[in-house]
Amino acid sequence: MDNNAYGDFMIYVDNKDLVIPGQILADDEFYPGRGTFKDSGNICSSVMGLVSLRNKKIRVIPLKSKYVPKKGDVVIGKISDVKFSMWELDINSPYSGMLPAFEVFGREKKELNKVFDIGDVLFLRVVEVDEVKKAKLGLKGRGMGKFKGGVIVDITPTKVPRLIGKKGSMINMIKDKTKCNIVVGQNGLVWVSGDKEMENITKDIIKLIEAEAHTSGLTDRIKNKLTLIIDGEEAVEEEDFDDYFDDQLEKPKLQNFKDELEQEELEEKKNDDKDFIDSYKEIKKQNKKDNKNSLSVGKSNTNFYSILNKKDDY
Repeated sequence: MDNNAYGDFMIYVDNKDLVIPGQILADDEFYPGRGTFKDSGNICSSVMGLVSLRNKKIRVIPLKSKYVPKKGDVVIGKISDVKFSMWELDINSPYSGMLPAFEVFGREKKELNKVFDIGDVLFLRVVEVDEVKKAKLGLKGRGMGKFKGGVIVDITPTKVPRLIGKKGSMINMIKDKTKCNIVVGQNGLVWVSGDKEMENITKDIIKLIEAEAHTSGLTDRIKNKLTLIIDGEEAVEEEDFDDYFDDQLEKPKLQNFKDELEQEELEEKKNDDKDFIDSYKEIKKQNKKDNKNSLSVGKSNTNFYSILNKKDDY
């Protein structure tokens, strides 16, 4: 295990390294992100996955994970049961989904199984998630509803951003080459519809992207493979600007997917703001003890920035 100096701190892995649960990643001066935990002064991995290092934040993207519903997500679900006032759906998660009848009919009364029945596959949006992670689903939104025909491909939910690509680059390339309709759910289910041969090719390509999502130059390799299979010749080489970890941070515009790290980065900003406020309050407290006037940014008799620079003396 190589020890790398990172300023005054130590880190034991490199960006994109494959790590296993319990493996020590860095000392506890780093900020532990998703997929990590603190133990005896170290940051350790809690999953098998790939290291993502950004400044002093370290996290691990799991190679395999289960989908956890979040409000606003778009998902693909299969109806598993029809009840008196709702449909139950399998949304590729340990947690179930339910579509209330009023989300479809409003106040109108209809027989549910004459609209959607067991085995039907739907494209839905997560409306709410309760305290036990059960997802209430809805059909309001462009393209929402029942799929007709096609095939479903199951991939690891954390690989969805790589399948989409920056600004939809990867998925749109696949659509263009295969002429298939493709809809991607954030729960890792992908609907593909088109010529039967192209459906099979698209399915194989999607599984290849899942398997090689952590590698660089993937977009070019997929483009070449598709061109070779469909056109019988290799594509012209172009530089691949896609980066796996950047895809995790960018919000794909194709289907309004949420940024996976949005909440983490918001919390980090709050922590930074709190540290600043605490320092500010401490300075004010010290000033009162010294019978000085209260701080006021912009007043000529108080140099706020010079006081801040002396905070280590308090």
